[in-house]
Amino acid sequence: MSTDEHRTLQRPSVQLLTDKQVLSGLMFMGVAIFGLWVSRDYPIGTTLRMGTGYVPRFLCWALLGLGCLVLAQGLIALRSAAQPAEPVGWAWRAPLFVTASLVVFGLTLETLGLVISIFLLTVVGALASPALRWFETIVAALVLVAVSWAIFVIGLGVTIPVWPEF
Repeated sequence: MSTDEHRTLQRPSVQLLTDKQVLSGLMFMGVAIFGLWVSRDYPIGTTLRMGTGYVPRFLCWALLGLGCLVLAQGLIALRSAAQPAEPVGWAWRAPLFVTASLVVFGLTLETLGLVISIFLLTVVGALASPALRWFETIVAALVLVAVSWAIFVIGLGVTIPVWPEF
């Protein structure tokens, strides 16, 4: 049986749980609800005197709203689609390399410095895409280094090593 035949034979509930947009919306909502639960005891403060929980809670509410929109869009697309949506499948490449890029960045920032850590972050994260384009990856890394240096080192005065100390 081909993949298309299998998709057309799926029950609506199974099709609903394998749609990319529906799963993305549910994931966004789950992360937002978890973040709101974790930050429930943080002081919020006011707009002029923000507490430690103000920005995290605001971002969680924004993510929850985005998740609701993505979920609704996925459900509407499923109802109006003449053919079933493409199932998610088990593509572990993207989550693996994106997570690995964040871990590499966190582990190398203090020893290798901001510039090399961001280059590693960008290159390892770019490996998540099967259509890797090296020129665009290097340009993205250069822009990310410049923006991060301008914001954190110059603008905020954070003491981050920019280059490794040998």
